[in-house]
Amino acid sequence: MRSRAHYAAALLGLGALALSACSGPASAEGPDKNDPNAPITIATTSVGEDPTAENPAEALAALLSEETGREVEIVDVPDYSAVVESLRNHHTDIGMMSGFPSALAVSTGEVDSLVAWPGDQKPVSTCLVLEGSPLKSLEDITPETVVAFADPASSSGYFMPVGMLHDAGLEKDKDYTPMISGGHDMSNMALKEGQVDVSCTSTIFPGKAGQGDPMFPFEKGETRSIGESGPMPVAVSMLADQNLAADKREALLDALPEVISEKNGDRLQTFVDATQGSEPILEPSDEIYQPFVDLAKVADVEIADLG
Repeated sequence: MRSRAHYAAALLGLGALALSACSGPASAEGPDKNDPNAPITIATTSVGEDPTAENPAEALAALLSEETGREVEIVDVPDYSAVVESLRNHHTDIGMMSGFPSALAVSTGEVDSLVAWPGDQKPVSTCLVLEGSPLKSLEDITPETVVAFADPASSSGYFMPVGMLHDAGLEKDKDYTPMISGGHDMSNMALKEGQVDVSCTSTIFPGKAGQGDPMFPFEKGETRSIGESGPMPVAVSMLADQNLAADKREALLDALPEVISEKNGDRLQTFVDATQGSEPILEPSDEIYQPFVDLAKVADVEIADLG
């Protein structure tokens, strides 16, 4: 399955996000959350595509199991909206998402933020062109310029660059032609193949040039940036079902900062990359997500409609 390195950067149509993540009332049906023997369940989109390497999601389950002494199960879901839906409907206990979709989920009032990792105050998104492109800056973009975005639920691949373009006086569908590629890798490949003029993606990818990484299929010097976004107030969050059993909550609050840390970077890969090396905040207040709520207005997302 395709990698989702955009946990630091992840994943669906905005309409699908609103309909799927918020469809119907949250159901109380499901496994007994108070059973002390019930496993901890984690909803996650697909990460890792190297069949010879340990899957980061499986590594996360193993490390959390070791730290908590409880069985941990991974529930693979297709995208961020499905993560939110599984938490709201009490099918899974926790799910890890990047900053913006975390804010959307928390704003519904039906999902808890268990742990948040603040952004590192560095630009999170970059808009790339091929080295030979006539575009030298954002000012050169015209209505005919095709700009690829990873996914309407992605912080670094959609919301942050849309905000950056807005600040530059450029509105989608008016001052440039947006294209939703389905993933950071797809945006970058579309740029390489000349299908788009600009790929707005995570700033982590240019550093992978020349490494043979399928997420960024370029050699050094083949691309250049014509603009960078500001930092994210929250890089990534671990969200939780509001019916999470007290013993699980306590165990996870103790275990998550220990497990998702630099010491496990080799095994957890993008999960650790996503934290941007910041110190975790336990049970953060909703205020930490307010800048994303403000950005939602720029991206024409009505937070209230998602409830």
